[in-house]
Amino acid sequence: MAAVSLICLSLHGESYLIPNVKSKPVSNVVDTTKLGTLTVPVVGCGTISWTSNSLFSLENEELEDVVSAAYRSNAAFFDTAERYGSHFKTAFGMGYGETERLTNLLVRKAKVVDGPTRVDPVIASKFTPLPWRTTVESVVEACEQSCKNLGVDSIDLYQIHMPDIVQPLRAFGKVETKDTIYWDGIAKCYNEGLIKNVGVCNYGPTLVEQCYNALAERGLPLASNQIAFSLLGRKNGSLETIQKCNELGVKVLAYYPFAMGLLTGKYSKDTLKHEGGDGVALDTSLTTRKKTSLEQQDLLRYASEEGFVPLITAMSDIAERRRKTISQVALNYIISKDVIPIPGCRTVSQLEDNLGAMGWRLSETEIKRLELLADELPNFDGAGFKRTNEKFVGYGIERWELD
Repeated sequence: MAAVSLICLSLHGESYLIPNVKSKPVSNVVDTTKLGTLTVPVVGCGTISWTSNSLFSLENEELEDVVSAAYRSNAAFFDTAERYGSHFKTAFGMGYGETERLTNLLVRKAKVVDGPTRVDPVIASKFTPLPWRTTVESVVEACEQSCKNLGVDSIDLYQIHMPDIVQPLRAFGKVETKDTIYWDGIAKCYNEGLIKNVGVCNYGPTLVEQCYNALAERGLPLASNQIAFSLLGRKNGSLETIQKCNELGVKVLAYYPFAMGLLTGKYSKDTLKHEGGDGVALDTSLTTRKKTSLEQQDLLRYASEEGFVPLITAMSDIAERRRKTISQVALNYIISKDVIPIPGCRTVSQLEDNLGAMGWRLSETEIKRLELLADELPNFDGAGFKRTNEKFVGYGIERWELD
């Protein structure tokens, strides 16, 4: 067996030895779209579930394979955030940046091992509104730290993670939103060259237009708005938000594109069995290790809705005729709406499946068929404590609306 040479990569004061082995691309992505000044694949890669193998290192070989495959396929568009991470400190608003640092390491490893590619990798991150972040400088400082975590001088896309909903004194009648301060802060980041494009998340039509106008007055464009959107998530103001964004020239990104697995085929007529009443059991082989029992209960409850199986059956029929998977149909529905889905991705097989949603489009007839069936179902608002319009913030739950 031939010896494999090693490359030493230094990051954040630590050294990593990686094999100098170039691999063939999984596929060559040519299905791209514009996002502000960026050219990105029409499907992104969410990193909210990315973690290292321990608290004391950034190593994760499984994710190394994912990033390398995406990089070699010219499909390296990663969406992360300062608050993503598994460390217990992150849950309490401390120790931010774990997943940013991990993403940086993985992308740098891919660049070193796999060499140059036709399309440069794109990394988007997010600023988290917090009660103690009350000034323009607090945004700049957070952005500078994210730049450091990501190992860049300028972030490709920097997004405000949500409206300023965290108001611990709300119960006492004191609400002081700082959205305009954050817009000033992100404008300063842009003007200082810390970011290349500005984005927001979870903004409805009213707030996105206010932000668009405010940024325009400051001399910069609003590039994107990331919201919860899927075939099952069309009744929460998302369609009105997409329409407004299209009018303004703001690109929409979609998280929860699979509705937490409901639109992947895991919950189908072949795997669901009714046990009387509203009880539903799921084939144990489909159990998702990352889902809590409460999340599973909510997902199973939704899957027991009368109109759910007909929708999945229609998706399966379209997938079979197109030689695609149900998951790919779910993603392509979003792509066909000129929205960029951001599915989570932890394995190469998941990445390959996501890439299979590119390079084709559902017909108008197929879209109408799916929408008519989806209209018979309630809006998917999330499961367990993972909701599309609310967040547990320590002292309770805060909500936002796409209005």
